[in-house]
Amino acid sequence: MRILLATSSFLIFFFLSCSKERQNAPDLSGINSDAEIVRFEELFYESSADDLVSLKAQFPYLFPEGNADSVWVNKIEDEDEQYLYAETQKQYADFTEQKSRLEALFNHMKYYFPTFEEPLVITMVTQVDYNNKVLYADSLLFVGLDLYLGEEHEVYADFPAYVKQNNHKDHLIVDIADAMIRPLLRPSDDNSFVSRMVQEGKRLEILSLLLPELTQEEIIGYSEEQWNWAEMSESNIWKYFVQNELLYSTDPELSRRFIEEAPFSKFYLEVDRDSPGRIGSWFGWRITDAYWRNDDPGMRELITIDNEELFKRSKYKPAK
Repeated sequence: MRILLATSSFLIFFFLSCSKERQNAPDLSGINSDAEIVRFEELFYESSADDLVSLKAQFPYLFPEGNADSVWVNKIEDEDEQYLYAETQKQYADFTEQKSRLEALFNHMKYYFPTFEEPLVITMVTQVDYNNKVLYADSLLFVGLDLYLGEEHEVYADFPAYVKQNNHKDHLIVDIADAMIRPLLRPSDDNSFVSRMVQEGKRLEILSLLLPELTQEEIIGYSEEQWNWAEMSESNIWKYFVQNELLYSTDPELSRRFIEEAPFSKFYLEVDRDSPGRIGSWFGWRITDAYWRNDDPGMRELITIDNEELFKRSKYKPAK
């Protein structure tokens, strides 16, 4: 089949807000967050052996038992780790802007999820651990600042382009919000391709509600060129999905081709290299956004509605 493409602990749901704000900014009056931020990387890499007792007492969860103090002293004095720390300081010595963004995010979380409580934010240097950029565990939020030094930074020289594309400070708040909302989205029992797309669409829609100051491209992590390609190709890609009977397929390979992180989406055609990865997630957001605008649901319904039911009620049609 040919396709013509353009070549360019608050999980308790009954406490959720049922706000239907969409076109207008939500009324955040009376909601004031004060993000508590601990710069652990500063405390650690500027400490000495004499400071370890105090640091270990303050942050026991960051010092696994069984390691002698000499292990931590060696880390503090390690030339490569000190380099990473110095590079993060160039970007984040002044954390005022990020603190302001965090507080705006927390305000929106409290608006949509009234039982939400701000976590303690702990910034770190992770030795460029891509799989642990941001970790959220109820009262604690760990942020690896060395993963947000700018996509052209030399520490990412060996990273594929699609991996390092969002390794910059403007995407930091997106990854933080994403880490906080993922526990809300319970896995669907329906494993169809369209359900998997809608699951991603729900996530992206919630991110857009929590971060209204960001563009759609910034939310999904696409460049402007990638977003434009998706819009220009929307109708033909949808025809490809429909005519190849992919929407209700349970083939797990479809996630790898169209939803998971990848340099491009895989239609197995010459134009693949022009496409952005995760095009299925992009379509899921298109579907979810159509549902939100048509039905005007609250946040609770957006999270809990069955994925296939959402698809039906969205009445999604690709732009011509």
